[in-house]
Amino acid sequence: MKKIAVFSLVVLFLSCAGKQDLSPSETAKIVADSFYHGDKTTLKEYTTKSGYANLSSIQEMFTEDKNSESHFKVVDEQKEGEITWIKYSTSYDPKPGIFKLVKEDGQWNVTHNGPKDRGPF
Repeated sequence: MKKIAVFSLVVLFLSCAGKQDLSPSETAKIVADSFYHGDKTTLKEYTTKSGYANLSSIQEMFTEDKNSESHFKVVDEQKEGEITWIKYSTSYDPKPGIFKLVKEDGQWNVTHNGPKDRGPF
């Protein structure tokens, strides 16, 4: 009985330890890497439903070798209320990208930033 209780606690700890307490910039790096490396599972985990739909629909046009380094770098970060904007660069694109992040269930997730979204950059 004790082994089951300990096992249950370990499983609970591991399931809660995953993406907990990641900053917006850490989340943005994970999303950029998963986007360029074609990792749809990770991409889905760190994006909103609309963010995933948008990014996964164009992902195959930008997929890079899974072993390549993105050299992800945050160029700028701005918080506007409950939204955080991350301007970033990677070795895959000469032009910086911009992610819009929102909190869902206590976790930062990249969401779709549409043409009407006016970010700070």
